[in-house]
Formats: sequence, structure tokens, C-alpha cells
Amino acid sequence: MTALHPADSAVETTHIVQPPDSNFHGTLFGGRIMAWMDMAAAISASRHCRESCVTVAVDDLVFERAIRVGDVVIIRAQVNHTGRTSMEVGVKVFREHPKTREREHCLTGYFTFVSVDREGRPIPVPEVVPTSEDEHRRFQNAEERRQQRLERLSLRREAPED
Repeated sequence: MTALHPADSAVETTHIVQPPDSNFHGTLFGGRIMAWMDMAAAISASRHCRESCVTVAVDDLVFERAIRVGDVVIIRAQVNHTGRTSMEVGVKVFREHPKTREREHCLTGYFTFVSVDREGRPIPVPEVVPTSEDEHRRFQNAEERRQQRLERLSLRREAPED
């Protein structure tokens, strides 16, 4: 299996926030932005491994800025890290004012995907090889998040049922 670079999985999607996408405050529903992020992340993961992928985890999502009706939403995703069958896809969301084209970062999320065969069994994924300083930093940060996820999973398995 040939190793790939993070840029090989890069995805950028664009949406305009319409009234049906918003709540009564005129801001984008959190669930809608999470769905858009998950879709971009799924495309990125599939580009990386050229197989079907399923979402298995989403790390903390903190909404730093509101996204309003009429804003253009830019979503960027790429694979930051790979395991044997899993991938972490980093997703950044920006809002763009339609008149000024000024962009502001609104939130970042980390989605873990597993590549699966037709029966839903995990299958190996190509290694991701960072090349730039920024990609190396993302790779290291992703490895730390992966260890934290595995520790939390281990604690959940050890905890007695309520």
C-alpha cells in the first residue's frame, strides 16, 4: 500500500446558510454544520483510502463564532493521521461575509473514520506521511488525541454498568 500525503485527501466545500438551515436566532443549526463537517470528512477519508469509510468518533466541537443566515460557509478537511484501519480527519470551518469576503474561523473538529469492506469489517488504510512543518505538527497532535481517545475507551470498558 502506497503512503500518501495529507494534501492528497484535501477537501473544500462551500455552502450558503439559508433560512431553513437556521434557528430562531438566525444562526446556523449546530446539527447542520456537524452534518456538513461529517460529509467533508467522509469525502476526505474516502479519498485517502479509496474505500468506504464510517465515522466512529468526533472529538470536541466548540462553536467559537455564530454563523448567520446569508453567510458563506467554507469547510476544509484532510487526513491528519492514520492507524492500521482508522484515520483522523481534521475539519476547519470558516464563515465568509458575502459582501466583504472577510473570513473568520468558527470551529474545528476531529473526526475518526474506519475504512470498511462491503460487510462492514475494518480494512487497512494507507499510511499518511506529513511533509511540511504544519503537517508534522498536525500529525503529532493527532497522535496525542488518538492516545487520549484510546484511554477514554479503555476506562469506559472497565467502568461498571449503571
